[in-house]
Amino acid sequence: MISTEKELSVIRALVADDQAVVRTGFVNLLNTQEDIEVVGEAEDGAQAIRIAAMTRPDLALLDIRMPHKNGIDAAREILAASDGATKVLMLTTFGLDEYVYDALAAGAGGFLLKDATFPELLHAVRVVAAGNALLSPEITKRVIGEFVHARASRLPAHSVGELTAREAEVLTLIARGLSNAEIARRLTITDHTVKTHINRLFAKLELRDRAQAVIAAYELGLVRARDNAG
Repeated sequence: MISTEKELSVIRALVADDQAVVRTGFVNLLNTQEDIEVVGEAEDGAQAIRIAAMTRPDLALLDIRMPHKNGIDAAREILAASDGATKVLMLTTFGLDEYVYDALAAGAGGFLLKDATFPELLHAVRVVAAGNALLSPEITKRVIGEFVHARASRLPAHSVGELTAREAEVLTLIARGLSNAEIARRLTITDHTVKTHINRLFAKLELRDRAQAVIAAYELGLVRARDNAG
């Protein structure tokens, strides 16, 4: 007999945190959802890499600060080993964690504060597992702005001159947290045109996702931390 019910797509997740209470809390919360299954737990980065290799999860939820191997190094190895198939969501204790910039630059899809609410956790897991970037205008841009400026001696691999004026404008609006639809309304162009500009600027700047686009906008000087204060 053929079932008429649509098969539920389940997100297979790995949770890594050196604090057992925090790790268990996240695991228990995620396992209450029909569309999320925790397939592995790890107490440090090295263990997370081993378990990810064995379970090949859709998403790795990694604490940034862990012993033996931190979450950023673990993220790099997990992403490389899975060829990007496993998405990474980083956990941090403070909004202005000095490692958040490195986490996004390493390829993480976004980050989540450990004191996030249950709905925020579920939203973050689903967004990042789907291959989208989780960018919080209130937190992520401030964090990136702080630490891009702290790395002023590091020259960006690309320049603004590689972009058309419209592409630079679109990149700036992405960094300010606007969605494609909001960018289209702001610039009075179609959603399709916005996507075309984004595809072109991503190719020119060798960007993987919107998280890296935000970093690029800061490094190229299109956006500054103070721009988001108002």
